[in-house]
Amino acid sequence: MIGEITDSNEKQVIARKVLEALTDWFEIEESREEYISRCVDWTFLAAIEEGKAVGFLCLKETGKATVELAVMGVLKEYHRSGLGRQLVENAKKAARSEGYEFMQVKTVKMGVYEDYDRTNHFYISCGFKELEVFPLYWDEANPCQVYVMSLKS
Repeated sequence: MIGEITDSNEKQVIARKVLEALTDWFEIEESREEYISRCVDWTFLAAIEEGKAVGFLCLKETGKATVELAVMGVLKEYHRSGLGRQLVENAKKAARSEGYEFMQVKTVKMGVYEDYDRTNHFYISCGFKELEVFPLYWDEANPCQVYVMSLKS
């Protein structure tokens, strides 16, 4: 089940639990802590299985017409179960209901790391299209791929 979480403390507890379990993607502690602290201000959707949060997704506004999928994580034992796709589908509905026309997401460019290649394929399979690569957005070792999708029906 996917549901919106509005309680700031609950958002941080869920984000910490999931991100600290996914250090292959969120290995830099400073970045992890920034997501955990900033998620209280963002739209927060959680995947709940058997009464416990096993994944989440946050949306933040980046422009009047655009929302960014700012951070997303699903515990490894739930990968390839459909929960990530359900989170994205619910995020699209939430963004549309708020009047956004586009959703973007940033990740490491395809071909750099195998784990991120799976992430890229996931976003593409959800309907995101390649927009642009910023080679130095994060650093030389992690070129930033920006994907975008239209939210118009």
